[in-house]
Amino acid sequence: MAASAGISKGARITGESRDVIRSEIRERYESGASIRSLAESLGRSYGFVHKMLVESDVPLRGRGGANRRKRTA
Repeated sequence: MAASAGISKGARITGESRDVIRSEIRERYESGASIRSLAESLGRSYGFVHKMLVESDVPLRGRGGANRRKRTA
């Protein structure tokens, strides 16, 4: 992601740069990227990426992985 190239980890992002990053995160998430993979590629936290998606009114996908169901005999 080119927009985040010059932003250091933990730096406060405001204004137009925040809008650009938010729209890029939204596009990548809607294309199938996970929140964790986006956070890792951006060098930002899971919480930051999640907040950007919530601010963008993106419908979040459910958790993946195995279901924990009781076994039936």
